[in-house]
Formats: sequence, structure tokens, C-alpha cells
Amino acid sequence: MQDILTIIDKFDASSLTELEYSDGSAKLLLKKEDTAKTGARARKNVSPALTQAELNQAMELPPLKTNATVITSPMVATFYASPGPDSPSFVSKGKRVQKGQTLCTLEAMKMMNQLEAEFDCIILDIKVNSGELVEFGQPLFEVERV
Repeated sequence: MQDILTIIDKFDASSLTELEYSDGSAKLLLKKEDTAKTGARARKNVSPALTQAELNQAMELPPLKTNATVITSPMVATFYASPGPDSPSFVSKGKRVQKGQTLCTLEAMKMMNQLEAEFDCIILDIKVNSGELVEFGQPLFEVERV
């Protein structure tokens, strides 16, 4: 979300009148009045406290399922779904997970960090693929608390 707010701020401060951004899974379209035509700069008031629903709508993402919670990456790292290449995944869609259970491994600077569930839940969706680089705050899992 911070990246989106940064893009909006930079767009707002620029002379651009339209910007379309897509990362493959999300699309953001920003437009403002042409300053040459209006003689005044258009300014959008963007609250840093955007709700998840507003953010999803702005990015054209499907809304979260009812009672869903998103578990995000606590760091920039490489996401690993299993302890090794020939090992089964720590979790899978539909699996019930207990508090403290390992969800994935996040590798940062050659350090392997286990991401553990902070509460009992059911995995509704896994948002990234094993071996994929993830950003701080990027959604990794969509879960339902139980």
C-alpha cells in the first residue's frame, strides 16, 4: 500500500495528466485535469488511511472473501513454500493451520526465516509462488481465522 501511495504522490507532483501502472496482478489508473487547459493544477486529496476495500477497488483487485485476513511479508525476501525442493509445502489451500505452525520460509541475505501463523486459521489462498521475490507488506496468504 505504501508503494501505491508513493506512486500517487509522485504522479500528483508531476506534470503528467494520466498514468497507468500494472504489475501483472494489479492495475492502477490515475488521471487529473490538464493544467494547460485549466490554468490551475488539479490536486487529489489522498488519505493515507485507505481502507482495504478502497485499495482493492483502486487496483481493480477482487475483494477479500468474507472473514478473510491477509498475511503479508514482514521483509523483502525470497518466498519458499517448502523446506526443500523435494519436500512437500508447509501449507496448502484448504489446510487448517495452528498458531505457531510454519507457513513458509523467507530467505533474506542468506538467512532462512520461518514465518509462523500468529493464530489458528484455514488457508484460503496462497498469493505467491515458491522461489518468488516478495516485498515488505506484500500479501502472501489469504486466511480465515478459526
